[in-house]
Amino acid sequence: MIGFFRRHLAILILYLLAGVGAAQAQSCDFTIANINFGTVTLLGGSAIDASTTVDISCRNTLNLSLQLRICPNINAGSGGSSSADRYMRNSNNQPLSFGLFQNNTRTIPWGSVTQTALGSPPPIDLLLLPLTTVNTQVTLYARLNASQQAVLGGSYLSTFAGAETRFNYQGYTLAAPACTAVTQNPTQPSFTVQAFVNRTCNVTAQGIDFGTRGVIASRIDSSGQLAVTCTQNLPYSIALDGGTSNGAPTARKMKKGTETITYGLYQDVARSQPWGSATGQTVSGTGTGSAQNRAVYGRVEPQNTPSPGTYNDTVIVTVTY
Repeated sequence: MIGFFRRHLAILILYLLAGVGAAQAQSCDFTIANINFGTVTLLGGSAIDASTTVDISCRNTLNLSLQLRICPNINAGSGGSSSADRYMRNSNNQPLSFGLFQNNTRTIPWGSVTQTALGSPPPIDLLLLPLTTVNTQVTLYARLNASQQAVLGGSYLSTFAGAETRFNYQGYTLAAPACTAVTQNPTQPSFTVQAFVNRTCNVTAQGIDFGTRGVIASRIDSSGQLAVTCTQNLPYSIALDGGTSNGAPTARKMKKGTETITYGLYQDVARSQPWGSATGQTVSGTGTGSAQNRAVYGRVEPQNTPSPGTYNDTVIVTVTY
């Protein structure tokens, strides 16, 4: 009889231990703050950086495995991807390329075991003692890719929800499992990535040099150039003011003290279309995201020659969009 009860007691103990192991003794919660690049200007062609935080809270109620490996898989997002590039999209489904990274130099992509072209997830290992809670935070780095000057202005968004994020975790005793083998406890935190591409223009100017002249007995022609860079599909117009004398387009004044030389600025090489700021005197275009060169044609008509010296004027270029 003693052997009988011992045998049943051993069976009962094994059963209770199996019940403890099957219970969810380790659990984690994950929160990812949204990434917002804000209003960005892409005409310079440079990359633009942002970041967010992944907040992790894990509890161990009774599990004897003191180590915990977390595998935070992040897929392409609602905007899709190509190779290692993810995309935000506007209301017309046009893309804005960005990346997610593990490090602040943006050289190690943060990806997923199911979409390996995006990179791998960074394993996060915690020491999780029984009856304790561990809270930690990991930085998720983001970058708008360079050379996107041709992107249209407006709002862009990618949503990471449902299958686009899958954080798995598993307790272990000795060797940490590879993230490709960790499929337990799937959790799907959500977040968004967004940006507003500014509709804007930049302009640079090359001056006009009429050279060195003895007398102004005949026409003197010369030209300069404007380089206008505007957001893709953005209409714009370019106006030239009247210079320091506020003269008419064909009667601006270069000055030396109180002495002047009259000149004009034109839209065309034939000098038949004056370039000013009034209606019908401006030059219009539509942005491409790249620099568009516009020649400015200058002419000095024959006139009385003032005293020798350097004559100059300053004309303000205004781009309206």
